[in-house]
Amino acid sequence: MNRKNLLQWLPLALLALVLFTDLRTPVLGGLQRGLLATGLWKAETPTLPAPAPVVATSASGYPHNLTLLDNSGREVQLSAFRGKVVFVNLWASWCPPCVAEMPGIHALYKKLDPQKVAFVMISLDQNPDKARKLLTRQGYTFPVYFPTATLPAPFDSNSIPSTVILGPDGQVAARHEGMADYDTPEFKAALEKLAAPGR
Repeated sequence: MNRKNLLQWLPLALLALVLFTDLRTPVLGGLQRGLLATGLWKAETPTLPAPAPVVATSASGYPHNLTLLDNSGREVQLSAFRGKVVFVNLWASWCPPCVAEMPGIHALYKKLDPQKVAFVMISLDQNPDKARKLLTRQGYTFPVYFPTATLPAPFDSNSIPSTVILGPDGQVAARHEGMADYDTPEFKAALEKLAAPGR
């Protein structure tokens, strides 16, 4: 094979290397993240409604019965976040759009008061170690959870990434399927308004 033939096959070989190896997710996720950052890809964030008055209910009246395992394997009930706005994101380490939106979610997580807004990043990886390795490699510090059973509505989704925003009373305030850039001043302000006491 001469040099000219080699150069003709090189792009196909590189494409095959990216598509059929473990490089697929980081490369495609990086490209999608770049498109989000430049504004060439406009991924809409969910619009949060005006906050409704908080209705007091008992702990057993939380609308979602969802048991998760935290990163250390302990069971956590979603109702433990009652009184906070909850940012629930369904993702997986093998999902390029999930990987693409994570830097924005992590940046938003670091800007919000954890006493008012909880982040529940639910990994759908069948092997939790793959999710843990991604978090360690990227330096993400938001809390990650793993489902113990099939996810109930409103968290069951046919696509990932998928995000559900719960108000302090546990009611769904917004739902978004697909990639989005959540690290915007407008979205941060909307979460803080939803979390504001004495609305």
